This record gives sequence, C-alpha cells and structure tokens, in this order.
Amino acid sequence: MKSVSRRDMRRAVRHLSAADPVMADVISRVGPIEMLLRRGRFLTLVRSIIGQQISTSAARSINERIRRAVRPRWVTPESLGVLSDGDLRGLGVSPQKIGYLRDLSDAVLSRRVRLVSLHRLDDEAVIEELVQVRGIGRWTAQMFLIFCLGRLDVFAPLDLGIRAGIEREYRMSEMPDLARCERMAEAWAPYRSVACLYLWRSGDLEL
Repeated sequence: MKSVSRRDMRRAVRHLSAADPVMADVISRVGPIEMLLRRGRFLTLVRSIIGQQISTSAARSINERIRRAVRPRWVTPESLGVLSDGDLRGLGVSPQKIGYLRDLSDAVLSRRVRLVSLHRLDDEAVIEELVQVRGIGRWTAQMFLIFCLGRLDVFAPLDLGIRAGIEREYRMSEMPDLARCERMAEAWAPYRSVACLYLWRSGDLEL
C-alpha cells in the first residue's frame, strides 16, 4: 500500500509540534504514524458509500461480497453494471445505496466526474466534482482527498471523531462548534490532514 513520503510526514510533525503545544503533546504520545493511501479511486468511493451509517464490520462484509461477485474483474462502473439491483440487494446493499452506486457509476462513465484527472484539481474543485454524486457529501469528499489523493492540508470538522478529539485533547467542557474548530486548525496549516490523523489516533490511546 502506498503512503505519503516519510519526508513529508517529518515536515508535518515538525510544523505541528512547533505551532501548537497541545498537538506536540499528542504527537509525542501517539508516536510516528503513516498516512496510508487507498488503492482505486472508484473502489474508494464505493466503499465510502457502502460504509455510511453501518458498522465497520458490516461494511467490510458487504464490500467483500461485492468484490467476490464481480471476480475476476475489479470493482468498476462496468463490473457493477453487470449486477442487477436484485443482485446487489442480495449482497446486502440497501435500495438507497444501490441508487447512490448507480449514480456514481453513471457519473464516472459519462465523465460528469473525471476520476482519472481529479489529482490535477485543487481541494475545493475535487469536492465540488464529487458532491455532484448522490450519497457523496463534503465529508466523504474530504476523506477521499486525504486517504486516496494524499492531500496534506484537509481539515474535516464535520467528522465527529475529530471534534471529539479536539474536545478531549484541549480539555474543553463541551464539543466545539465547526467555526471554533476551523479557527483552531488555522495553526496546523499546511498540514491539517496530518493533525486530523493524530487526533483520530489519540482516541485509540483512551481505549
């Protein structure tokens, strides 16, 4: 699996540690991390759609069943198109998500969403392109930027894990609103994605 270069991660850690003493403490407790990148842009979006509002284990099972159903082909708009709505329901995909997958496939095939060239666009342009698809909102697009395109300066305050991490690490009495999170994250630029990774990982230390 590909990952963001160690040099970029070291630069990010140096910047975050110097810019924010609380983040420096988080980094020291969590230790070195990798920013792993997911393979396959279409597959990444399919998995994001499947994973909405269900457990991680349930999403993993459904994604594996889809993968087996299209084997030996990859999960692509074309291979998904071979499966009927009934087939997808039998694999555990809800009717609503079937509609989302169909719209994603149509968007890619019609080039309404140009997956192969998204890396050439800036972050907001990528988000604008992806949210055209039913079932893909800003949060999903931001996760795509971080975990598929490897963008280093994406802040996703819509993610409850990040807001909970800020509340926990900055010892707040309640979860901060989006505007306050955005203001706090200004100090982390241009490595806000890496700050998000550390906030997520710091939650694991509490378990």
